Formats: sequence, C-alpha cells, structure tokens
Amino acid sequence: MSNIQSVRPLNAPAVSARVLWTAVGAVVLLLLLAYLVAFDQGAISQSGMYLHELMHDGRHLLGVPCH
Repeated sequence: MSNIQSVRPLNAPAVSARVLWTAVGAVVLLLLLAYLVAFDQGAISQSGMYLHELMHDGRHLLGVPCH
C-alpha cells in the first residue's frame, strides 16, 4: 500500500519548446561571440585588428594562438 502519487502528468513534455529554443539561441550567440573574440581577423566584425588587439591577453589566457 503506497500513497506516493506522481505530480506530473504522464504525457507532459520534460522541457518546453520555449526553454529549448532559448538554450539553442544562447549557445549560438556564445559560439558567435567566441568566434569574434578568438578567431575573427576582421572578416566578420569589420574591425580589422582592433578586436584582436583589444582581446589580446584574454586570447592567450584561453589558449588561442595568434602569433
């Protein structure tokens, strides 16, 4: 005789679509930011070496080669 009852209905999704798309968008934005900081040499950002020089020490701290 057990009185334990499940709170969640059996057919309820574990993760809603909104949460899933928010997580996917956040990952894409983080990957784009990592690309701009680490590997872009002015190809996308159109800043030339300004972004590279601005983030220079951080790039080395992350282990991204640049020289």
